Amino acid sequence: MTEYRYGACLPTFASCADRYCLSGYGGGADTVEGMLDLAASVPKLSGIELVGNWHINDENMEQMKEAVRERGLQICMLTPDLWTQAKWGRGSLAAPDAETRRAAVREVQKVMDWAADVGCQYVDVWPGQDGYDYYFQSDYQAAWKWLVEGIRACADHRDDVMVLVEYKPKEPRTHIYVSHVGKTLLLINEVDRRNVSVLLDLGHASQGGENPAETIALLQRPGVRELTYVHFNDNWHAWDDDMMVGSVHQAELLEVMYWLLRTDYDGWLTLDIFPYREDGVRAASESIAWIEGMKATIERVGLEAIGELVSRADATEVSRFLRGCFLK
Repeated sequence: MTEYRYGACLPTFASCADRYCLSGYGGGADTVEGMLDLAASVPKLSGIELVGNWHINDENMEQMKEAVRERGLQICMLTPDLWTQAKWGRGSLAAPDAETRRAAVREVQKVMDWAADVGCQYVDVWPGQDGYDYYFQSDYQAAWKWLVEGIRACADHRDDVMVLVEYKPKEPRTHIYVSHVGKTLLLINEVDRRNVSVLLDLGHASQGGENPAETIALLQRPGVRELTYVHFNDNWHAWDDDMMVGSVHQAELLEVMYWLLRTDYDGWLTLDIFPYREDGVRAASESIAWIEGMKATIERVGLEAIGELVSRADATEVSRFLRGCFLK
C-alpha cells in the first residue's frame, strides 16, 4: 500500500486567532521558528505549508529554507496571500479593477518564483475574495473570464511549478466564484494548461454539500487524474471549522481513504486545521493517527473486499461493515 507524506499548514502551531480573540487563545508559538520547532516534534510529519509574506518573503527566503531543512522538514506548499489585505477586499484575480487583477497575478507569480527557489513544486491559489455578497454586485461572465485569464497568466509564468486551485463555497465572501468541484474543473478546462490542477480541501467540500469521497473518485477516474493535493480537516458541514481530522465524520473519512488508495493517489496529505483552544502538536498528531488508522483498516479488510461491498450497494451490509470497523 502507498506510504503517504504528511504535511501541515504552519498556523497549526501558532496561537490561532479568531474574529473574537485576535491575539489567539494561547498555547502555540509566537514566532515562525517556534512554530517550526513544534511542527518538527509531530510524528510522521515531514512537510510544512507556508503563506507568502506571512512566513516567507524576499528577505528571509534563504533563512526559511535553511530553518525548515535543519528541522528535518521540507516545504510542501507555498500559498500567495490573496485574502487578508484590504487591497483584495473587492477581489484579486477577478477584481473589477484591472490593476488589482494585475497585482494579484504578480503576487502569484512572485510566490511561484519563491517556490522554485526553495525546491517546492506547488503553489496554492485560493481566490477567497473573488466572489460577491449581494445581488447585482457582480458581472458573473466578466468575472469568470478574468479568473481564467489570471490563472492562465500564472501558469504561463513558469512550467516547473504547479498552480493548484483550491475551491470553497463561502467565506470571506458569501459566494465565492470557485465554489465546488464542478466549477473548478470547468475553470481548469478553460485555462487549459498542464501545470494547473485541483487542491481538494475536505472541509470545503463537506461545507458545500459534497461527499469528498465521491469528489476524489471523479477527480481520479481513469485518464483524468486532476487531484494533486489534499487538505485534511473536519467540520460540522455548516462552516469551515478546520477541526481535527476524524473528530466528527469517521465513516466519511474511511471512505475518503478508500478512494485515495483505490485510485493510487500519491500526493501530500496536509493538515489544514486550526486548533484554537487545543495544543497544536497534539491536534496534529491525533489527526495523522486517525488518517493512518483508517488507512490500516482499509489495508486489513482489503481493497478488493471493499470493492465487492461497494458493488453490491447494500446499505445494511455497509452498516455491518462499518460496525466491524468501529466497534469491538
